[in-house]
Amino acid sequence: MTRIVGDISVSLDGLVTGPDPGPDNGLGTGGEALHTWAFSDDPAERRVLREATARSGAVVLGRRLFDVVDGPGGWDDTRGYGAGEVATPAFVVVTSSVPERVRLSHLDWTFVTTGLPDAVRAARERAEAASADSGTDLDVVLMGGGATVASALDAGLLDELVLHLAPVVLGGGTPLFTGGVPRALVQRSVRATSNAVHVTYDVVG
Repeated sequence: MTRIVGDISVSLDGLVTGPDPGPDNGLGTGGEALHTWAFSDDPAERRVLREATARSGAVVLGRRLFDVVDGPGGWDDTRGYGAGEVATPAFVVVTSSVPERVRLSHLDWTFVTTGLPDAVRAARERAEAASADSGTDLDVVLMGGGATVASALDAGLLDELVLHLAPVVLGGGTPLFTGGVPRALVQRSVRATSNAVHVTYDVVG
C-alpha cells in the first residue's frame, strides 16, 4: 500500500533552514547542520538514509526547493536524493509555472501547476507504478521545503510524518509549522543516532 510521507530535517527550535535561505544559500546560514546526519559515515545514519530512500517510489518537492537542488550549487553526482544509496525515484514539483530549462535533465521530473493535492495524486500514480514494477510497496515522500510538508499536513494529505531532529538551535530561518490545522499524531518509532533523533509519527486525525 502506497503511503504519503512527509520527511524533513528540523532544528531544536523548529526551523528547516537557517536565516537568509535562497537559491545560492539553500539551507540558509548555518542550515547545513540540519543535514549532517544525511552525509555522515555513521553506519546507523547510513541505514536511516538507505531505508528512507529505498521506500521512495516518487518524491514531491516545492518550487523553491527545486530551484535550489537544480541550481548551480545544487545536486551533483555526489550529492542528491539519497546520496547514491538507491535507484533514483521520479520527482514531482509543485509550481505555478514550468521552468524553461532543467539542469538535472537526467532525472525524471514532472511539474504540476494545479496545486499540491494534484501533485500528490500524480506522485502516487508514479509510486504505484514503481511498486508494481518492483514487487515492493513504495511510498510518496514529500521532502520539502517546509511549507510543502506543512501544507500537506494541514490538508490531510499525509499518512506519516518523519522528523529528523538535529541538535542545533538556528535562532532564525524558516519555521516548519506556523499554525495551521490541528492534527493528531501517534508516535510510532524513535531512533537516536550520532547527529540526529529520527521520529516517525502516524497522522491519525
